[in-house]
Amino acid sequence: MPLITFSNPDYKDKTVYIPAGSFTETVLKIAKTNKIPIAFDCQEGECGSCAVRVEYLGDGPPKGYHMEEKEMRVLREIGKLSKEKMEQILVSDLPSEWRLACQFIPRDEDIVVEYEAQ
Repeated sequence: MPLITFSNPDYKDKTVYIPAGSFTETVLKIAKTNKIPIAFDCQEGECGSCAVRVEYLGDGPPKGYHMEEKEMRVLREIGKLSKEKMEQILVSDLPSEWRLACQFIPRDEDIVVEYEAQ
């Protein structure tokens, strides 16, 4: 079972267990279900208010769900993703450390999500 630890300096870290194979919910939906106060506005991947930093734990390469063009564009517009990093992500198909919580669907791996609170 993968673990997601939600971390914010103003709140106690909270770890949530995600059943293996149930990779259909976004980090934002998981946070809302578990009463974790991640900041968000539109929930559609347009505004960037739910940007989170993701740390992938474990020995192997990260498995995080790939980024769509819209998510990359928004992260670039809000200054979380440089042009060089974006090109590297496109070539390597590795996940970015910055994601939009409303778009990011975690996979079968342990992660830490650093977030801004509402």
